Amino acid sequence: MIDPRTPVVVGVGQLNQRTEPGDARSPVGLFVDAARLADTDAGGGVLRRVDTVAVVQIGSWGYHDPGAVAARELEIEPRSTIVSTVGGNSPQLLVNEMAASIRRGERDCVLLGGGEVMNTRRRARKAGIDLCWEMPDDPPCPIVIGDDGAGTNETENAHGATAPVFVYPLLETALRARAARSVAEHQRFVGELWSTFAAVAAENPYAWSRTAFTPEQIATAAPDNRMVTFPYTKRMMAHIDVDQAAAVLLCAYETARAAGVADDRMVFLHSGADAHDHWFLTDRHSLSESVAIGEVTRAALTAAGLGVDDVARFDFYSCFPAAVELAMGSVGLAGPGGGDPRPLTVTGGLCFAGGPLNNYPTHAIARMAELLRADPGSYGLTTALGWYATKHSCGVWSTTPPPAGFVRVDPATTQAAVDATPRRTGAATHSGPITVEATSVPFDRAGAPLHAIVAGLTSDGRRTFATTSDPDAMRSITTEGWEGRTAEVVTDGTTNTVTKVH
Repeated sequence: MIDPRTPVVVGVGQLNQRTEPGDARSPVGLFVDAARLADTDAGGGVLRRVDTVAVVQIGSWGYHDPGAVAARELEIEPRSTIVSTVGGNSPQLLVNEMAASIRRGERDCVLLGGGEVMNTRRRARKAGIDLCWEMPDDPPCPIVIGDDGAGTNETENAHGATAPVFVYPLLETALRARAARSVAEHQRFVGELWSTFAAVAAENPYAWSRTAFTPEQIATAAPDNRMVTFPYTKRMMAHIDVDQAAAVLLCAYETARAAGVADDRMVFLHSGADAHDHWFLTDRHSLSESVAIGEVTRAALTAAGLGVDDVARFDFYSCFPAAVELAMGSVGLAGPGGGDPRPLTVTGGLCFAGGPLNNYPTHAIARMAELLRADPGSYGLTTALGWYATKHSCGVWSTTPPPAGFVRVDPATTQAAVDATPRRTGAATHSGPITVEATSVPFDRAGAPLHAIVAGLTSDGRRTFATTSDPDAMRSITTEGWEGRTAEVVTDGTTNTVTKVH
């Protein structure tokens, strides 16, 4: 017998907007459209039962309480509205939180998701069009879920490690060094991995790009695929210039039954887990590992009574290849290149299916639900990630109901396990030798390197950062790689500069 308080997804909706800016829907408008699609997917009549609207933080338009705006347009009267903090982990975190609340009997039916219109915003600015969308003067949303701490510290900021486009290349080159690949070998490896994501996007009706790019088209810099930050070309990076929305209707099993939802619409959340890695890059013991991804996936699978071999399909958060490689290493997957045919994405990932800022995992969950319905009894695992492989959430899904009901792994337990692992201290300023761990080289739009960011370890094991703008040094980093080599560094008391590499 199914526990009546078991949380279950009963409806999902996704859409892309491709229209002229003057005719475009706002982010909340798109979310409302996705919500109506989700209600239709559930068989109709579920939206009117919604008691909570939980919206993923929207970045492309300013709202004090986007859930209240959506509720008015949908003509529903929820008891509460919720918004997340910034971070790609937010949709799965919201799902885990809402599922636990449903299990406790605090909520019955939750509308969850969000929308983004970065493509329309860019085109409107370029054309000088004023987007006359609603800017309601609602009070701030009363419930905010998530950690809103800054993603980088002063030392990282001082050396240019200030944004995902600059930080994930550091993780990527650390992974390359760990795998003992040359620069050329690793570019081929990433191209081959990412082409499998492009192939999934090509078959996903909701993907923003449905081109099955070859490994060479992904890994090779070209006029339409410029090098953005070495080692990443444009096709290796999250594509945020999209108009997309996704919505999920999550409710108690007894509520689904009362609404007349058909059995073949129901996808059960078996378990969910959340934790963050040592918060700043400076503090992590290794830049080529994510302790927290391993902890949350193991904990969620154990809570569901499963092992990783029981999972038929995954959706690993895929803003950059490093994020997926970290997940593969943490979970223990060989991936398609190692002979494991199980998909690592159900959408095609943020680079091809679309990267609507914080809301991508809602799309992944929606697509996972559709694929699990088509493969009854199989299991899927979704992960979500915020900041710099910092904040992590995951969920285990199936059309088969969980025998003991949904389990929300206690976040204090997973966090304590992560916190107990080794960490480093930082060396904000340093003069002397370092062992290079990782590198990142931003390029301009003309294809010229601007400078290099170097992460390294001092002789006593502290992590420090440095930069260089020397043309020969940047050429060497992008062709030969510096990881594992010794570099000489000097400091001016604020920033460190590489003077020589051995």
